[in-house]
Amino acid sequence: MALYASWIGSIVEVALARGSLDRNLAKMLETRRAEGNQGVFRAAGELGEPVRSYVARLIAIENLLAQLPVK
Repeated sequence: MALYASWIGSIVEVALARGSLDRNLAKMLETRRAEGNQGVFRAAGELGEPVRSYVARLIAIENLLAQLPVK
């Protein structure tokens, strides 16, 4: 979970600074989204409710990132 949160956080930092995603980050995000959320939710489920809620928020952030323009 910490690695996933850190990865999302680093993309958010770049997106806030640029107001968009660069092509490399957009491709990484697209690849991650194509993998689906089953593994992330499975791992979160093993760690309990607080982690499941946290992961749901991270996925919501990921969904917002996917809507940003790519420049």
